[in-house]
Amino acid sequence: MIPRLETERLILRVPEIKDWPDYAQLMLSPRAVYMGGPFTTPVAWGMFCHDLAQWQLFGHGALMIDERETGHCLGQVGINYGPLFPERELGWILYEDAEGKGYACEAARALRDWAFEIRGLETLVSYIDPENTRSRRLAERLGATLDPAAPGQDPTDLVFRHPRP
Repeated sequence: MIPRLETERLILRVPEIKDWPDYAQLMLSPRAVYMGGPFTTPVAWGMFCHDLAQWQLFGHGALMIDERETGHCLGQVGINYGPLFPERELGWILYEDAEGKGYACEAARALRDWAFEIRGLETLVSYIDPENTRSRRLAERLGATLDPAAPGQDPTDLVFRHPRP
């Protein structure tokens, strides 16, 4: 079952087809550079479907981030895994209008805590492009520390290991 998580300002919910246009716009744009993009529409669609399929395959996946007060979708937070990921990865993407307001930290903390406390995961990492200073700072705010011995999804990734809460 896909959870619905709530924080003080946010609702984390199952992705729906109505989320596709904004997701695609981000993935096809230069803003996706730190995730290996920009991507083509078919690749972005595959990623969108992958985010949802992981719930069935692994018991975790992606959740859309809605602002509680307005219902406006702000981005996505998720736990990635499978053949493309050496370990379970806590990741986040925000749409441009949502950046700089602490939403990614609040959403990532909620999903991380759910993963450890409810799902019982033993460890989580975040794979971060060395040039993505905003995501690096966010991982550090979440208490994650650099793990230079851990393999990255990409050989150039920095791997931040998240502590159990």
